[in-house]
Amino acid sequence: MAIPEEVINEIKYRNEIESVIAPYVNLKRRGKNLVGLCPFHNEKTPSFTVYPENGSFYCFGCGVGGDVFSFTKLMENLDYIDAVKLLAERSGISLPEDSYDDSMQKMKSKILEINRETAKFFHQYLMTKQGKWALDYLSERGLALATIKHFGLGAAPDSWDSLINHLKSKGYTINDMIQANVVAKSSRGSFYDRFRKRIMFPVIDIRGNVIAFSGRAMPGEDKAGGKYVNTSDTLVYKKSENLFGMNFAKNFCADRIILVEGNMDVISLHQAGFENAVAALGTSFTENQAKLISRYTKEIVLTLDADAAGKKAVARAGEILKSTGISVRIITLPDCKDPDEYIKKHGKERFAAILEGAVSELEYKLLMAVGDIDVTADDGKLKYLAKAAEIIASNDDVMARDLYIGKLSDKYGVSRTAFQTKVDELRRKNVRTKEKREISAAIAPKYNPSDINPDKRLYPAAAAAEEAVIAILLQHPDFYEEASSKLSPDDMLTSLNRRIYAALLKLLEEGRAVDVSYFGEMLSSAELGFLVSLLNSEKGEKNALIVLKDSISVILGESFRKNSPDIKNMSDEDWAESMKKIIENKQKGKF
Repeated sequence: MAIPEEVINEIKYRNEIESVIAPYVNLKRRGKNLVGLCPFHNEKTPSFTVYPENGSFYCFGCGVGGDVFSFTKLMENLDYIDAVKLLAERSGISLPEDSYDDSMQKMKSKILEINRETAKFFHQYLMTKQGKWALDYLSERGLALATIKHFGLGAAPDSWDSLINHLKSKGYTINDMIQANVVAKSSRGSFYDRFRKRIMFPVIDIRGNVIAFSGRAMPGEDKAGGKYVNTSDTLVYKKSENLFGMNFAKNFCADRIILVEGNMDVISLHQAGFENAVAALGTSFTENQAKLISRYTKEIVLTLDADAAGKKAVARAGEILKSTGISVRIITLPDCKDPDEYIKKHGKERFAAILEGAVSELEYKLLMAVGDIDVTADDGKLKYLAKAAEIIASNDDVMARDLYIGKLSDKYGVSRTAFQTKVDELRRKNVRTKEKREISAAIAPKYNPSDINPDKRLYPAAAAAEEAVIAILLQHPDFYEEASSKLSPDDMLTSLNRRIYAALLKLLEEGRAVDVSYFGEMLSSAELGFLVSLLNSEKGEKNALIVLKDSISVILGESFRKNSPDIKNMSDEDWAESMKKIIENKQKGKF
């Protein structure tokens, strides 16, 4: 690893793993370790484990694991070196300027520079005579000039190469522009501006960097690419991990955040004084966006369309947000398709009133369940109450269930006892179904290790023995001589274990302490999680030396089987003699 080991160790010493993880995960002590709900996948039962003793973490649900650097890398969407730099800065440690290869960071910085220059280019064009068509459109949509400047809105010229020529004049290459995704390459091999004659919305992250763009076609124009063209994922941008307007909303959302569907909704709400509004970026609401929101607020108000797609979006967002602990409330806008239209039609005061009247997710589901049912007729009442009973039974809050059982039984003139009995019956059924699901989940493996080590399917016995060898060496580095003298990396049959074992031998040969950070750059997040699972497994706790020797014998035997086409014709005695010679030669260093 390029960064000096003593620097890495100092950064880790000043950033204890539990203190780094605690702001993101509610940890509870379980023996000598800590557990919590995994921040990397949606779960209801804690499977995320922190091991303070060796500074690692591992999720038994999704297989992600590592140390403080890999956790920071995943949570902050950074590469490994940037995660090291971030933790170094937090703890006041200066990194040697020439101690690491920062080519990736340089490219990221260049993309951010290009994005900033591109945003300036689009905004300046908007303010020219040539850009009047776009400025007129934004003005017609009710946006003040101050709002346009606040969000850095712009316009892309109706040209194939205006931006290319501008960025070239600033010293950027075509390849740089392609990396930033502001320029594209045609099938004929020529290059062109990705955004042409569009209203431009720069996407700005919480650090104030321009990371992407969303370009809207003018109404009525049949533009290639559809109504919106958005920046594809780049080194600095992942649409599933960012929110439009979050750079401003994070300063005004201590009580709540308003989630809307479009960029214009966000801008209109901010202009009207609701500066806590954000929107997803050309994608359905995601777990990563929920986690981002959960860092800044305790309540989210969903303001989505009341049509079928809107109801589906509410259900999905509500399910995702359950794991964050954020309170979810919902509003619907009568006679208007979105907040932008509602504020123009009715004003900000009435929107504020609707916002204050936001209902809980349970109440929203009950309201939507009416649909086109005629609840004035007896059969309609019964049909609705049957649907309502299912909704109430699925809620885990006993007080909420009691409240709505009382409300609905009074409203529709049915016996509270009868309605309560129906809800309880459905509740028991739900509990039984849930228990079966949980038992099945507990029995079934949470993730398949062969997904990250596909060779394991071909050589299951060898792979299991390889894992035992690695686990034992991680926990008992003093067995290095025993392992290295008999087993070389080339004897390993699975490529992942071969890579890990080779790196581990090199680490021990140099007399260095076993540390997860050593593997941080050479392994993916899933592979690093696999390594941490071995580090914290029980494979090396009992009879470790005997298990090590037996595992080596299994690996050598499997390797011999693979490389000896005549093995099927061997007698048991010949097989045993061959294995004996292999082990003897290993001990003599002939292999």
